[in-house]
Parts: sequence; C-alpha cells; structure tokens
Amino acid sequence: MPSTGSLPPPAPIARLDEMNARARLGGGADRIKKQHEGGKLTARERIDLLLDPGSFVEIGAFVVHRCADFGMDGQKVLGDGVVTGHGLIDGRKVFVFAQDFTVFGGSLSGAYAQKICKVMDLAMKVGAPVLGLNDSGGARIQEGVESLAGYADIFLRNTLASGVVPQISCIMGPCAGGAVYSPAITDFILMVEGTSYMFITGPDVIKAVTHEEVTKEDLGGATAHATKSGVSHLTAPDDKTCLAQARELLGFLPSNNQEDPPVRPSQDPPTREVPELDTMIPLEPSRPYDVKDVIRAVVDDGYLFEIAEAYAQNIVVGFARVGGRAVGVIANQPAVLAGVLDIHSSMKAARFVRFCDCFNLPLVTLVDVPGFMPGTDQEYGGIIKHGAKLLFAFAEATVPKVTVILRKAYGGAYDVMASKHIRADVNLAFPTAEIAVMGPEGAVNIVRKGEIAQAKDQAAARAAFVADYREKFANPYKAAELGFVDEVIYPRTLRARLHQSLELLKDKRDQNPPKKHTNIPL
Repeated sequence: MPSTGSLPPPAPIARLDEMNARARLGGGADRIKKQHEGGKLTARERIDLLLDPGSFVEIGAFVVHRCADFGMDGQKVLGDGVVTGHGLIDGRKVFVFAQDFTVFGGSLSGAYAQKICKVMDLAMKVGAPVLGLNDSGGARIQEGVESLAGYADIFLRNTLASGVVPQISCIMGPCAGGAVYSPAITDFILMVEGTSYMFITGPDVIKAVTHEEVTKEDLGGATAHATKSGVSHLTAPDDKTCLAQARELLGFLPSNNQEDPPVRPSQDPPTREVPELDTMIPLEPSRPYDVKDVIRAVVDDGYLFEIAEAYAQNIVVGFARVGGRAVGVIANQPAVLAGVLDIHSSMKAARFVRFCDCFNLPLVTLVDVPGFMPGTDQEYGGIIKHGAKLLFAFAEATVPKVTVILRKAYGGAYDVMASKHIRADVNLAFPTAEIAVMGPEGAVNIVRKGEIAQAKDQAAARAAFVADYREKFANPYKAAELGFVDEVIYPRTLRARLHQSLELLKDKRDQNPPKKHTNIPL
C-alpha cells in the first residue's frame, strides 16, 4: 500500500512505493493505450473485474527475467509480463494469473512460467480454483529452450490439477503454438469475440505448407472454436462479459474435488408442479420440440447455464439448480438432427459428464434419442470409439444419477444415455416414452417381413403390425415391468420428482474398483 501523510516517507518506503508503481504500469502508458485501442483491457483491469473488489493479493510483482542475450539484460520489466496472485469470487478463494500483452507481447519466459507454477502449486495445496487470463504472443524467442521448458512445467501442473481443482481459461487475446495446450487441458475455455484466437499454426505457416488461405479469425477465432471445433465452451462480446461468465460458472462449482457444490436457495418451490409438461412432448415420435423448454420448466427460476451451446447442438449440456442444488444437465435435443447421437455430441457430452463426476455434481439426464447417426462419415470417423466415450463416462460416474426418458430411447443409445444398467440411481419415464431396439416401423419391417409380403393388402397389414408392436413394446411399461424404469410419472410432477430424487441421493457413496486410472477409449 502506498505511503500517506504530509511528511516524505522514509527512503525504504519511498523505494517500495516506486517499485509498486513501476510494476502496476506494466509495459508503459503507450502500450496500455494501444491495448485499449484494440478493444482489450489490461491484465490488472481484468483481474479487478474478475475478483471481488479489493480482494486481490499479488504474488511476484517484482520478478524479472534472467535473459542476458539479444540485449534483453537492458529490458527488464517488473512482473515480467504476467500478473499472478489470489483473491475472492463471491467470497470464495481463487487463484489467478493474467498475461500482460503490454510487456514483450505477453510472451512467456522462464521466470514468467515460474510465477504461474507458483500460484498453481498453492492452489493445489489449499484446494482452490485456478483462472488463467490468456493474452500472449507465445514463447519468448530470446530465451529459447528455457521458455519451452516453462510451458511444459505449466502443462504438468494443469494435468496434475485436473479433477482436483476447477481450472478455467479465458482467452482474451492471442494464444498460439504450444501455448494452446495449457487451456486445452483445463476444464473450460472462454473466448472473446473479435479479439481472441487460438491455433497451433498460424495462417502464414498454413499457406506456406498447404497453400490454404485463411484469416486468423476464421482459423482460430471465438466463433470458429465455438461452432466447428468445440474447443471454446463459452464466447463473449467483450472482456467484461467474459469475466462475468467466468464468475457465474464458478458459482455452480465446488472449490475442489473434496467439497460439494455450493447451494443457493431459491424462492422457486422445489415441489412446484408444471402442468404444461403434460402436453409439451409431442405424441408423434418424429415431431421435433425444443428440449430446453423442458429443462427450463423444471429447474430453479427457469435458468440453464448452457455449455458449448453452438457446438453439437443435437445434445444440450449445462448447469442448473434444483431446490438450490447445482446439477449437471445432459439432454438429447430433438429439434436438431432428431436428437441423434453422433461423434461430436458423444464427445461433448462425455467430457461434460466426466467433469461433473470429478466435482461432485449430480447428473440429470433427459432422454429422447432415436439412436446413433448412420453413415460412412460416422463410421470412418470412429463413432464406435467416440460413442463408447459417452457410455464409459456415464458408467464410470459415481455421483448421483437421475435419468428421465421423455420419448424415444432406441437401441444402443438407450443403454448409453445413463440407463439403469450402467448404474443410474433413479430412472423415470414419461407416459410418452418408447423404449425399444428400434422404432415400430423398422422393427415390423424385420420381424413381420414375410407376413407383410404374403398379405393381400400389404399397407393395411403393415399398419396393423406397427400398431400391435407399438402397443406391446413402444411404451415405457415393458421396461417398468422388468424394473429397468423405476416409475412412469405424470410429466407435471417432474420438478418435484427430480428434487425428491436428489434429496434421496445427496449422501450417496459409490466407488469403482481400485486401479491406477481408467483407459477411456480415446
């Protein structure tokens, strides 16, 4: 804290004042101005917005690089291009590092990497989340292998911290080359539209090697990664919104894997009935509807914090609350590709399920799935192993699991979507549920093929067989008879039943056989 009073401060205090002022200035007023002109905040401004006011405690403000080559010994800036420390978000402890593009373009040195590693090590010791605000030109070329070693030191800590404390990466400027692998290991990546980008190799290298011409934005901008690659989980129009998203995301998460997620009581009664659910699911099996309407109807205050909204839209994942308790929601989306499971949706959901299992978030799964996507693109792309990831994730998860079959649950996709057979705790079904190997039309074409061929009126015969099959199998009652569904419920009671189930399971204890780690199909 700067000295105050009318008398000049003692020399040691004056020196500390001067050192702190230099550290806060970063790369200087001109570069700060350029940062603002580019639509970006500075590292310290971002930290101030991210954390509760006045809570930031800086670590390593006076660190400088150790490079003496290429004239670098005369270019030492206090802090060396990254601001690190800890503070509070909604009163909860977090650790943060913010790369400072005004200092050597935010490029990473050995000393800079050590600052990041120090806060990550502390975060692991005290069990608090780590947030990285990325805005860097990459490795500091003048330092050569020392810079590369610094990245590897960070990657190691990202890996060791995975599943222990939440890790969130906000991409708020460039993030290229090897630098992208630290955010890639973390749990969630947030990107700012128009000012951030991520890629392994830039447009110039791509043009030289493959002769493709592409802009930075099209190659690795927020929209590209939110819609095409799935690398980005959330996007924001500006720095301020991005940081607000990070704060909100943390509100659903525990500080570490030994804690339960925070409970935030709501005025929305947990036993509230939802009459509109009685007619929300169309009776026609092929008629689309928006599953988000179902989710919003039953969660607290109708609020869903969706993750990866623009990617693999045939499945919906996100965080919500039921009775104040945070849950992870996974739902097939009949409004997009009929809710079919394909490569991208399987990977998106599997990653989300595993995150929730890491951090003690109960899983609520809403099922309306016609099966897996057919086609050579899917088969050659590895739908077998990618679909198995989702199966593996649900089967491995030991958190409370509540599954509701809304309508279709066909074939292997029924098994995969948190069925009773892979340790779901409570399995409910709407009266509209159809649980079968396949749809009635397809099934009849196989099991009644000969009889249809011999009938005088084949269309009438097929229709009669379809109606018979639907009556016997395309409903939830056979599964309920076998105990694969615990109960067929009135749709209007879904919110209350979810709350009751989560209350029942809040003290659940389950574990997997002892092992070093699993071998999920990658």
